Amino acid sequence: MANRTYPEFPIPAVGVILFDQGRVLIIKRAFEPSANRWSIPGGAVEVGESVRDAAKREVGEELGLNIELRDVVAVLDNVVYEGERIKYHYVLIDFWAEVKGGTLQPSKECLDVRWVQQSELHRYDLTPGAKKAIQKAFDLQRANSPSKTGFKQETT
Repeated sequence: MANRTYPEFPIPAVGVILFDQGRVLIIKRAFEPSANRWSIPGGAVEVGESVRDAAKREVGEELGLNIELRDVVAVLDNVVYEGERIKYHYVLIDFWAEVKGGTLQPSKECLDVRWVQQSELHRYDLTPGAKKAIQKAFDLQRANSPSKTGFKQETT
């Protein structure tokens, strides 16, 4: 694995916005970057791993949940500076997904987890990228709701 602090190159990573019964799952991160901030589950893509497989693996490892992965919501950079040096640089690919099984069992990477309604998100110190991606995911979820469109999106 490439050095995550002061990397020579950006590190590809995934995030997953999880929905269950109209609520979204947010986690309070235990480690940098974004320690003690609310965000979405995810992490670095491993060598030889597809981004979709990485997303499923990260949710399983961090939360003990099985998911049905949907579409990409956002692609963004998380660049953290220390002085003039870049301490972290992740290229994040955020997906939205629905919980399909498992038991919520947060790993040591999560200080806390919460299922929250969209109207409650303002109460949490969310990272800017997570805040934007979650809003977009709520919009996509509504647009792709089978009850509204009769369409179920196919995933691979």
